[in-house]
Amino acid sequence: MKPFLIRWLCSSVAVAVAVYLTPMQASGLTALICTALLLGIVNAFIRPVLLLLSLPFILVTLGFFILVVNALMLKLVSGIVPGFDAGGFWSAFFGAIIISIVNWVLSAFFKDSAGKYQVLTHHGQIKQVQGKVIE
Repeated sequence: MKPFLIRWLCSSVAVAVAVYLTPMQASGLTALICTALLLGIVNAFIRPVLLLLSLPFILVTLGFFILVVNALMLKLVSGIVPGFDAGGFWSAFFGAIIISIVNWVLSAFFKDSAGKYQVLTHHGQIKQVQGKVIE
């Protein structure tokens, strides 16, 4: 439960930074927290389907279209959460980039279960692989 709360806190701070740096608007702390929670849920369930459906565009644009998908997810969340407005597409586009960068930087400051500093992801364990090199 603790890693989930840490990721949620990092996401809430990232959304707050994006609101501060872009024309996006939030009516208060509750809107920021709800936006971060819903954005995590949408990214977990809807984003993979959209990435799969838009795979040809992602390949043709060499991955740039993933940024468009992230912006669309932020616009979707802004339409659902009362008190949060992502503004236009470009505002959501740059807001999604800022949220990703800030979330990545903040998550790097937390220790994993082994006491090492790592970027937190949804993967709970690091697996070691054993084998030998074939020459």
